[in-house]
Amino acid sequence: MRFTVYKEIEFAASHFLREYHGKCEELHGHNYRVRVYVGAEELDAEGMVVDFVALKAVMREVINDQLDHKHINDVPPFDELNPTSEHMARHFAEEIAKRIDDGRCRVVECRVYETDRNCAVYRR
Repeated sequence: MRFTVYKEIEFAASHFLREYHGKCEELHGHNYRVRVYVGAEELDAEGMVVDFVALKAVMREVINDQLDHKHINDVPPFDELNPTSEHMARHFAEEIAKRIDDGRCRVVECRVYETDRNCAVYRR
């Protein structure tokens, strides 16, 4: 992609990891940061890859409205899918792509930060 932009949002939630043997198998929480990258070969008529306001609205719909201040293990698809940062990154990227990708621009990457030093990256 010639042009790439990103938008970052935050949410707080609890979870535990299934089939994990260590501290993370216990209930705990994170102040997550999610960064979604959208790319395009060409800019739109306004000179943008994507409108940041529109991208933020979609991210809030897919992420914040579903998970902020919730127990992730209770929210589909994570009621069945282990709520790892890797699974969340893929889920967020694919759900946001359904609403953003238009043939000119597309979601190219999603990063889910559990902490400033722990991040999972999903590239489409």
